[in-house]
Amino acid sequence: MSILVGLHHSTRYSYDRPVRLGPQVVRLRPGPHCRTRIASYTLTVKPAQHFLNWQQDPNGNWLARYLFREKTTEFSIDVDLVVAMKAINPFDFFVEPYAETWPFEFPPELKHDLAAFTGPEPAGPLLREFVNSILREPRSTVDFLVDLNRRLQRKIRYVVRMEPGVQTPDETLRSGAGSCRDTAWLFVQTLRHIGLSARFVSGYLIQLGPEAKPPEGAVGAAQDLADLHAWAEVYVPGAGWIGLDATSGMLCGEGHLPLAATPHFRTAAPVSGNVEPCEASFTYRVSVARLADDRSRA
Repeated sequence: MSILVGLHHSTRYSYDRPVRLGPQVVRLRPGPHCRTRIASYTLTVKPAQHFLNWQQDPNGNWLARYLFREKTTEFSIDVDLVVAMKAINPFDFFVEPYAETWPFEFPPELKHDLAAFTGPEPAGPLLREFVNSILREPRSTVDFLVDLNRRLQRKIRYVVRMEPGVQTPDETLRSGAGSCRDTAWLFVQTLRHIGLSARFVSGYLIQLGPEAKPPEGAVGAAQDLADLHAWAEVYVPGAGWIGLDATSGMLCGEGHLPLAATPHFRTAAPVSGNVEPCEASFTYRVSVARLADDRSRA
């Protein structure tokens, strides 16, 4: 059974005077490795007088590159997509025998292919302390990753942080709080420091609330919600890239729609580009609505 869900995402940049925009790169199209079926997708950008070139970066992410002819007082981006939400078992994967128990070693040829996702940045004292606290005794790789994901969820309190940029792992550990992108980057660096390959993912998160009153103590969204989100993916031989959402402490499911998966958060920003010096204001909104389901045909 699947439920058709419509998502609308609007972004507005307003400027205090007519300005010239440099090339703008928009990363707001679900990636090829998105496991939820995209029924339709529309990207509308203003000023309408522009040149659009669809590209794919070295990681296979979709990039919409815009060139603008005239000066403008507003730059707007609207995404409309319809997805077929169907329950996904996040543990439905195969693990190569040599990787079933952690710690394990990547074969040389695979290690070479994953090099961009394996080398960590230098660890500060708090990240080094956290990495050293991770037990190295052999155990199931899947169980190890699940437990580490939950440990970070308990350790780092989620906060909405509107300031631009991503905190360093030490900043997140020191405050014990961070946005989804802060926790995702901390997780990526943690995984790399223990010898695993990990990447940073930005995307949409759709959470559907229950149609009936849930049992007391149930965990989940009380109503239908959607927003931009960030999480980590770890590469497990045989299984491929597995999404780990340390904000919730759960593996990624049908509600996680990846837009950009990259070695570094710098190349996963939803929008990047230059603009002439000016005073600017920024607004965005993400909304979601159920359109239909297939239960009548079940």
